[in-house]
Order: sequence, then structure tokens, then C-alpha cells
Amino acid sequence: MLTNTVRRVGLSVAVAAALTSVAACGGSDDGGGKDGAKKDSAARSVAKVDPIAALVAVQKKTGQAHSARVEGETSMGSAMSMKQSGVMDWSDGITGSMKITYTGGTMADAMKQAGGSGTMEARYFKDGYAADMGEAMSQQTGGKRWISYSYDDLEKMAGASGAALKDQMQNSTPEQGVKSLLASGDVKKVGKEDVRGVSTTHYAGTVDVAALTAKNSSLGADEIDALKKQLADAGVTTETVDIWVDDNDLLVKKTERGEMKTGELNSTVYYSDYGTKVSVERPPAAETVDFAELMKQQQGAAS
Repeated sequence: MLTNTVRRVGLSVAVAAALTSVAACGGSDDGGGKDGAKKDSAARSVAKVDPIAALVAVQKKTGQAHSARVEGETSMGSAMSMKQSGVMDWSDGITGSMKITYTGGTMADAMKQAGGSGTMEARYFKDGYAADMGEAMSQQTGGKRWISYSYDDLEKMAGASGAALKDQMQNSTPEQGVKSLLASGDVKKVGKEDVRGVSTTHYAGTVDVAALTAKNSSLGADEIDALKKQLADAGVTTETVDIWVDDNDLLVKKTERGEMKTGELNSTVYYSDYGTKVSVERPPAAETVDFAELMKQQQGAAS
């Protein structure tokens, strides 16, 4: 019989791993195409005097790069804090792999209670993702250390927030922070700064989270209204976004800060090696348990 701890950790990993990816990549289309390429040079010529024009160029150039190496840290109040690193490709949906280490909060505590090391690997595919829960998990699931999550299943189980999650995870690209600032209408150029030895231009602004979700998703009106209520219930209203862009109009660093009921949300992500090759294999079927099936087993054991 699966323990309540395994069930709780499995559900938390579904949310945490997804949020990690969203924080690392964001969610929007690539703004690409031939017209975007033709306008890049013109937009860059205006960038020094017009932050909006500069960010339009950054959004297009970063989206067209299609892949990158990602490294960052994320904290969500008392719920969790984590470090993540890996590679992501957004040329046709999201694929990639991330190493995630939980460094604090209730999430790290749950991992320890389940016998885990606090570090896991997440692999992302167009239709879902898989999380390696480690040896402790496999001992309670007949040797299956991987949990596979379908975005369709998460949407069914989590309602409006699950629908938004599915939408973001299947349409994510790193320039979401850029698009967020463009959508907010509140953008300022902070100045020139070095980031890890790279000369960059720093931009900043404040984003209305609920309004942005509506603008950037393909959800229906009812789903959007329900999601706005969930965001409000969580205490999320606005967030501050800062981005650093190199001389090639590529995103180098992004930070996001906001308030939630569980505490302060902080995310810092670095991007490098644009265009890197990304190859991800699904874990062995013999070592994988489907999340929806895991929940059915848990419900059956509890009844």
C-alpha cells in the first residue's frame, strides 16, 4: 500500500517541477518568422532611446534561438526553495531536462520524510513530464522510481489552475519575462550592468499577474475568471520583473518578485548557450508509474 507521504510528495512534485519550468522558461509564442527577422536590425537601432522597441527585438531574437542552458533559484515563501539547472528546447513545444534540488521549506521536509535526497531529475516532453523520485520511492512502488505526469491529467485534477499550467507548459519560451513587461506597459531602462562577465542592459517593470494570465493564454473566459479568483485567494496580485539583455538581444538573466499567502515569491534565472542541442529520452517503462494511476491506487487504499 502506498503511504500518504508518497502521495503527498508525488502531488507536490507535480506542482513544484512544473513551477520550476515555468519560472525558468515562462510561457508565450516565439514571435518568430521572416518578418520578425527583418525587423530585428531596425528595432535595435531604436533600442538605445526606446525601451519598448528594445524589448520587442529581445522578445523576437530570444524566441527564435529555440534552446538554451538554464540555471536558477526559486523560493515560494514557506512552501519551498530550490535550485535548478539543465537545458530546454522550445522549438516545438517544451522538451528538456532539469536537475532540481530542494533546499528548504515544506517541500524539502516532505522529500526527507519520504526518504529522498532532496534532489531529483525532471524530463519534459510535449505532452507531459517525468520526475525521478529516487530509490526510496521505488521501494514503495515495486521498483518504479519515476512518476509520469500528463498535462491533460493535471488539468482535470487541478481545475482552472491546471488548465493554465497546461497552457504555459506546452507554450513556454524564455522571453516570457520580456513579454510580461511589454504587456504591463510599465517598463524602464535601468542601465548597463555586467552579468557573469557579460555586458548587459537592465530593464525593469511591474506586472499585474491576473491580467497578464488572461492576455497570454488561450483559455476560455470561464477558466480565466476562475484562475483570477484562485490567484486572488493565494494573495498574488502583482510581481516585479527585471531582465538583463546582452548586445545580441538575447536574455541573459531574469528575476521575478511577488507576494503570496505563503510568503514572498522570488525567482532568479540565468540563460546561456543559446542554440544548444537538447535530446531527452523517456524513462524506462518498467521504472515508471503514471501519476493518475498512483492517485487511483491511493484512493483505493484509503477507501
